[in-house]
Amino acid sequence: MSNDKSKEKEEKNNKSKKKLTYKEISQERAKEASVARKIILIVFIVLTAIIIIGGFSGYKYVKKGLSPVDPDSDETVNVTIPLGSSSSDIANILEDEGIITNSLIYRFYVKFNNAADFQAGDYSLSPSMTLAEVTEALGTGSLQQEAQLRVTVPEGRNIEEIASIYQEHAGIDSEEFLEKMTDQSYIEGLIEQYPNVLTEEILAEDIVYPLEGYLFPATYEFYTDEPTIDDIITQMLNKTNDVVVAYYDQIDASDLSIHEVITFSSLVEEEAPSEEDRREIAGVFNNRLNEGMKLQTDPTVIYAHGEHISRLTYDHYEIDSPYNTYQVQGLPVGPIANFGESSLSAVLDPEENNYLYFLADSDGNVHYSTTYEEHQNLEDKYIHNEE
Repeated sequence: MSNDKSKEKEEKNNKSKKKLTYKEISQERAKEASVARKIILIVFIVLTAIIIIGGFSGYKYVKKGLSPVDPDSDETVNVTIPLGSSSSDIANILEDEGIITNSLIYRFYVKFNNAADFQAGDYSLSPSMTLAEVTEALGTGSLQQEAQLRVTVPEGRNIEEIASIYQEHAGIDSEEFLEKMTDQSYIEGLIEQYPNVLTEEILAEDIVYPLEGYLFPATYEFYTDEPTIDDIITQMLNKTNDVVVAYYDQIDASDLSIHEVITFSSLVEEEAPSEEDRREIAGVFNNRLNEGMKLQTDPTVIYAHGEHISRLTYDHYEIDSPYNTYQVQGLPVGPIANFGESSLSAVLDPEENNYLYFLADSDGNVHYSTTYEEHQNLEDKYIHNEE
């Protein structure tokens, strides 16, 4: 009997111990959960602090880059901007001379403000100047020296004509120039250097010269009487870049790539004798493209033949070439000449009209028509009667 009581008492004690153990476990789990919550809270606070500190540091970084180096400085620094300097080159020079705090911030500042009218020259700048004051000053510097050579490249000139111009006026061997224009590694380097203007499209297999149409017409000044081909190309592409970047928003809003816009502009340049006609002819080309008609513009046929042709015959129009717009649908594979700014502007803002045809008479006047019959009548009147 006493043994039974002992066993019963022992069982009660064991049950009591088990209940106590479960309670302890529950308490332990509660403690662990509390610790976990504290760790999560601490981690959250730390991460929040990092974000706040990082954001504040970033704000301070940008603000410092946009602020004058020393607003109270009376110091002036003579700064020289060499000819052909890019915005990156200029930013690095200004940072090295202590005129700006951060070259990267300045490059973004220049880009966002569309500042592109920098001139080579000597400048007196101060660390107290704002970025706006520095940028404005960079457009008014005096050139370091008198140009030793000036070469004018007119509108509507192709690569081979440009090569001849530099051979005549700058002593550049035209064959060497043209060889450079087909050097793929050289062209690929330029694509990297001018990403806003040059794209991989210019390396298409059927394109004769990748830079055709991209060498802007202007008067170029050189501070040596023996410029290199690279000096020439750099100046001309810098000018193209400056002009095209100003229209970048309109190009982005169009349905055309930058290569197509420049190709289109070259056609308008070759066909139109005046700014008014450029907008009208751009409108005609747009109408034909929208109607699914071939552009059928004679300058593309001449370019496809690779030589000057004063009078086209039916045989000329039969040439099989991606440049011949009597054979291909839409724009040719690439530009056929350089273009003036008014042609670029006309392509991006053409005159809205109903014309599908145009022709120029011997006096350079352009006549437009909406039907082929009207066009034939104008041909009889202004072309055939003058033959």
